[in-house]
Amino acid sequence: MIGYAWLVPVFPLVAYVVLLAAGRKVQEGFAAALGTLAAAASFILSLSIWIALLQGGPQPPYLWPWLTFGPEPSQTWYVGFEVNALNAVMLVVVSFISTLVLLFSRGYMRGDPRFGVFYQYLLLFVFSMLGLVLSPNLLQLYIFWELVGLCSYLLVGFWYFKPEAAAAAKKAFVVTRLGDLGLLAGMILLYLATGTFDYEGIFQAVQTGALRIERPDPAVLTTVAALLIFLGAVGKSAQFPLHVWLPDAMEGPTPVSALIHAATMVAAGVYLVARTFPLFAASPAALEVVAYIGGTTAILGAAIGLTQRDIKRVIAYSTISQLGYMMMALGVAAYSAAVFHLFTHAFFKALLFLAAGSVIHAVETQDLFRMGGLWKRMPITAWTFLFGALALSGIPPFAGFWSKDEILAATLESGHGFLFFLGMAAAFFTAFYIFRVFFLVFAGRYRGERVPRENGWVMTLPLAILAIMALVAGFFNSPVGDYAMARFLGEVPGTREAGTGAGTMVLSTLVGLAGAGLAWLMYGKGTLSPERWSLALSPLYRLSYHKFYLDELYRAVIVRPFAALARGFDWADRVIVDGLVDLAGEGTRAVASGLRRLQTGQVQTYGLIALLGLAALIFVSLSLLGGVRL
Repeated sequence: MIGYAWLVPVFPLVAYVVLLAAGRKVQEGFAAALGTLAAAASFILSLSIWIALLQGGPQPPYLWPWLTFGPEPSQTWYVGFEVNALNAVMLVVVSFISTLVLLFSRGYMRGDPRFGVFYQYLLLFVFSMLGLVLSPNLLQLYIFWELVGLCSYLLVGFWYFKPEAAAAAKKAFVVTRLGDLGLLAGMILLYLATGTFDYEGIFQAVQTGALRIERPDPAVLTTVAALLIFLGAVGKSAQFPLHVWLPDAMEGPTPVSALIHAATMVAAGVYLVARTFPLFAASPAALEVVAYIGGTTAILGAAIGLTQRDIKRVIAYSTISQLGYMMMALGVAAYSAAVFHLFTHAFFKALLFLAAGSVIHAVETQDLFRMGGLWKRMPITAWTFLFGALALSGIPPFAGFWSKDEILAATLESGHGFLFFLGMAAAFFTAFYIFRVFFLVFAGRYRGERVPRENGWVMTLPLAILAIMALVAGFFNSPVGDYAMARFLGEVPGTREAGTGAGTMVLSTLVGLAGAGLAWLMYGKGTLSPERWSLALSPLYRLSYHKFYLDELYRAVIVRPFAALARGFDWADRVIVDGLVDLAGEGTRAVASGLRRLQTGQVQTYGLIALLGLAALIFVSLSLLGGVRL
């Protein structure tokens, strides 16, 4: 079964090609059915591969020669696919979430004039992510990495006629390119140092110190290479300071947000660090950077999410924060805890986004303060959103409780007390802002204009399935499940075992309940006035609401200076470069025009000119050159 893993990305690719050939006139039902069935086929095969891996153990990669070059002994680059415990988990998650998103989109995008194109982009996105996961080396991963970036650009800017969507797509593309440049540089450096792009070849060379580059020191070289690889992950997984593109990406259709945040774009960065973890394990300095960037991102995203009015942006900042948890776990060498949180997060984050999409589809607004009172009007959406909120808040027995507690316990055990404090603070903020959303949307009175009602089964069925997963997925790596996922992932060099200490479990639960309780007092029961507290904490409120002014800072420090520099180059190009070219052209034209006047067609004029020319030559030879010697 594992030998057929190459078919997993092929199913969505074939569906994409069929829809591309069918053009924009394709029927909505056909496009939705084909796309959903293709993703479902990938999921079934992925699940079969996971089971086969459980029974048969790890398998060597399947490789085919791609390019042979250089003098003897020549070098060969390979393409193929590889199945291991990590990417088997990712295959199941990506294909499962994609199937539900494609089904949900049938209802959400109904009537859109580019319905078929939307499904084309989604299927290409799914193919790219599955291809990335199966890649056996960094070079092939990079090709799919860029395809994932292209698809995110197409989908974020899908409603390109909206200026905000077009600007968000460009912002996502440009910001993530900065990270991609780091990844490319890291790949080149590792190739020069090890002579290969293959994961195992790189890991073996780094661990034994058998590097081809003598200077700098192998330890320094390993750290630099790891940090460059991490820069690629910072861009894709929206880590500080390259996180600013992700909230703006909410301008795309909500199913796109669910797919990006749960299974594809942002998951790629965490997957990259996890896949290359032996490289990071060889550099304690690189691990420290990963841990502190992750911790900073976790608290930053959670702090900004406290005050946002757009329901999708709040959930987007929660994604940034949760990705920070995953990076922090990898930084403290809690490998299995990071992968486990990536696994559980996919389910409850897809649930939250699709439930938010169900609300937006019903009320036609994303403003939290124009919602309210939807519990009775949309009970399925309300219940499923509640399951997602409980999972995100880390309330037992929901999935987020088990995976988040593993990260916090591992962080504390590693001696990173400050990061543990940041993680706990982020957990409190997370519970507060997600239940703030819940009470503003589903409690109180309805403050909107359009009469909302529950959506059809194609939108509610995915919510119900994801709600079940948000409840039970955590048991895959809990004491109840005997830490099955950690045992499946196996031992990775340099990692630490992560357990859930009883003290951490109790403390994190109390912190989550405190955050949810405070949100209830403010936005549910109304005992505490949000307006009064926002005025009392006005400086902090403004700092959070304006996203710590990071966009303004980037605009002042980077965008405007480079825009001014670009305008200067534009002026130099138009005035100086084009001016010189135009001057040469005009001068040639003027000389040609003057010479043209000499062409009169009169023989006597030509004779006179020849005589004058001969006289000029004689004068020059006699007066300036001292005569002519024969």
